[in-house]
Amino acid sequence: MKEILYGAAYYDEYMPYDRLKKDIAMMLKAGINVVRIAESTWSTYEKEPGKFDFSSVIRVIEAMKEAGIKVIIGTPTYAVPSWLISLDPTVMVERKGSGRAIYGMRQSMDITNKTYLHYAERIIRELMKVSANYDNVIGFQIDNETKAYGTSSKNVQVGFVQYLKKQFHNDIEAMNKAFGFDYWSNRVDSWENFPNVNGTINGSLGAEFEKYQRLLVDDFLQWQADIVSEYARDDQFITQNFDFEWRGYSYGVQPEVNHFKASKAITIAGCDIYHPAQDKLTGLEIAFCGDSTRQLKKTNYLVLETQAQGFSNMMPYRNQLILNAYSHLASGANAVMYWHWHSIHNSAESYWRGLLAHDFAENKTYQEAVVVGNELKRLSSKLVNLKKTNQVALLISNEALTALKWFPIDIKSDFSSTLSYNDIVRAYYRALYSLNIECDIVSVDSDDWQNYEVLVVPSLYVAPDDVYERLSYYVESGGKLLMSFKSAVADEYVTISHEGTPHKLQEVLGLSYNQFASPTGQTLSTSYFENGGVVEGFLEFLQPTTAQILAEYEDSQWYDNVAITVNHFGKGKAVYVGCHVDEKSLMKIIEKIFEDQFNYDLSKYQFPIIVKKGKNDFGKLVTYLLNYSDHTQQVVAEQSGLDLRNGRQILEGQLLSIASWDVIILEEN
Repeated sequence: MKEILYGAAYYDEYMPYDRLKKDIAMMLKAGINVVRIAESTWSTYEKEPGKFDFSSVIRVIEAMKEAGIKVIIGTPTYAVPSWLISLDPTVMVERKGSGRAIYGMRQSMDITNKTYLHYAERIIRELMKVSANYDNVIGFQIDNETKAYGTSSKNVQVGFVQYLKKQFHNDIEAMNKAFGFDYWSNRVDSWENFPNVNGTINGSLGAEFEKYQRLLVDDFLQWQADIVSEYARDDQFITQNFDFEWRGYSYGVQPEVNHFKASKAITIAGCDIYHPAQDKLTGLEIAFCGDSTRQLKKTNYLVLETQAQGFSNMMPYRNQLILNAYSHLASGANAVMYWHWHSIHNSAESYWRGLLAHDFAENKTYQEAVVVGNELKRLSSKLVNLKKTNQVALLISNEALTALKWFPIDIKSDFSSTLSYNDIVRAYYRALYSLNIECDIVSVDSDDWQNYEVLVVPSLYVAPDDVYERLSYYVESGGKLLMSFKSAVADEYVTISHEGTPHKLQEVLGLSYNQFASPTGQTLSTSYFENGGVVEGFLEFLQPTTAQILAEYEDSQWYDNVAITVNHFGKGKAVYVGCHVDEKSLMKIIEKIFEDQFNYDLSKYQFPIIVKKGKNDFGKLVTYLLNYSDHTQQVVAEQSGLDLRNGRQILEGQLLSIASWDVIILEEN
């Protein structure tokens, strides 16, 4: 791209009165150069079957064109009109446990339903016909935060059986064995008599069905992309706004979509990211989103939705909107777009506030957007297309996530609390982030993670044998592996290994184990890690063979007490952490491992100072110094350069003060 895109979603259809010219004037004042439209208003464009009215779309495109503002068109397929359900009630999704959905909520359709697909294709084509030829339309967003929505209707069940037949080469006995169907008399006698998957208690079958549902998303997005591609020019992109697990904000790996596979349908990666604010703003979610989305197409990406004012608990402090915008760019984003421009006056999201509140007047958040937009006008050429080269990768797996949902890790003796895959992923990522160890988040299915100097692998509970073999080769060839508990337990069908744990990696890690527990009040005893650490509810009893012991369980009442080990294997080294520890302890453990075992050059600074680097289009190193605290922080400039925001020259070794919730951006001389 030639410039940073800065903008918002804009809904002329939702306005209580005509204010398009006024909105555009306010956008231009704020330096906004792009809007995203059309993705949620199918029923407005097709009030009756076959009667189309795209006047609001054309009106906005043409007004934005006159103002010099670019437009991204969203296909409006994620919220279906009520008349479509009257035509065919089976358009509504049928889910496990709740049956057929009732009309009213968005994203409640069956993405495999033929009636839905027929009418969705028609609205897409009609929209493309009236919008694609405008030169200020720069790209298309297919659907919106797409998932399978738990679809498990009859046609999906039939499709799943066909998928299994292909997976097992039509050998039903091989499938019975792989899934352990002898247990509780679950054996399937024929493909024709395959039972409804919604009733299964078999984790292997349940996890495989969830994998199949993720594949449905891949197919659906490719189907939409193929339609859009028929109309799109070569200079127009196709994207999707991938989101993440939701726990009141964007939390971690998306359970319902494999981003790495689904992104094959698009030409540029896009994402939606919502995060804590005020005193809870850490930048962690922004960074996780960036480090993951950046790897989907191995280049820069678009933030298609993020918060402006958001809900009341997202209302930013002074300067936080500015800090957030630059945090996205520091991770390699080429666009920052808010959901949304104006606050909606009725319906479900009335209090998910945009840049403008319900009175449309200027407010402090909007005024900070004015600061960002006008700085980007001046600095865009130096900040766009930031290229990052990281030596550390965090390996993630949708299949491990699903398996640990079926077999959660109990962390209290009364089984009242469990540890999820994303809890573990976030814990390890948070430690890396806080230590300013920049990393890429890569898929276990990727073919290039062997190129990293250090590979961090949290709880890879399941994987095919070839993945374990690749990990072994990675270490043997000189790689440095940091692996956590609950790794290499089962194969791709969630069958726990009978050959011992860790499966296929006992020689690499120099250990095995066959017992584990969920204790309370357990700590680590070690001379290697300062102050040991507090075990939080889960531990494995490691039995080293060739591995060196780094930590043990203190005052252990069990026979075995080894907690953390390091092993030399071939040219490389593997560290195994056999327990879940508290946040502070994990950060200290990882810091010590990277410094002493991996000889990694750590940053001088830790959270709340976050340091992110990359090279711009001029080949110059750009360093972002981000302060996620309400106090002024001081750092020492590592090299001479230009403070881009303030235009001042900085000398190597110069002491720099970063105000609360602020950022300094240095470009090397």
